Amino acid sequence: MSKSKNLSIIDRDIVVDGTISSKGQLVIKGTIKGVINGETVVIAEEGSVYCDVKVSGITIGGMFEGELEASEELIILSTGYCAGRVVCKDLIVESGGILNAEVTCKTSRKPKKITDATGKDAYDPKDDKAISL
Repeated sequence: MSKSKNLSIIDRDIVVDGTISSKGQLVIKGTIKGVINGETVVIAEEGSVYCDVKVSGITIGGMFEGELEASEELIILSTGYCAGRVVCKDLIVESGGILNAEVTCKTSRKPKKITDATGKDAYDPKDDKAISL
């Protein structure tokens, strides 16, 4: 699937209450409540999103609350706040970024066997499709 080169911006004083479907990159500087479906979303430091989001990738520099499904990556910048329920492939949280969510990272690779201080397995190797934090 080729990514679109479109760029859409929801500026600072814009408030959207509803469903947004976008192709390419969507930059949010305003406030959105509802549903977002798209390719790549960037929530700027001044942006606020309170909705269900289904995208390829998302970068959060502002506020996000809701359910998020990112088929590729979720990046939380040092100014970002993410709360709710998250499903993603790759997760990056910069120092200072806040992640207060139920997180499931989907991956096709197995993590190394992890043991706790007593030597007991801290990871169940039978569950190699999802790692929950």
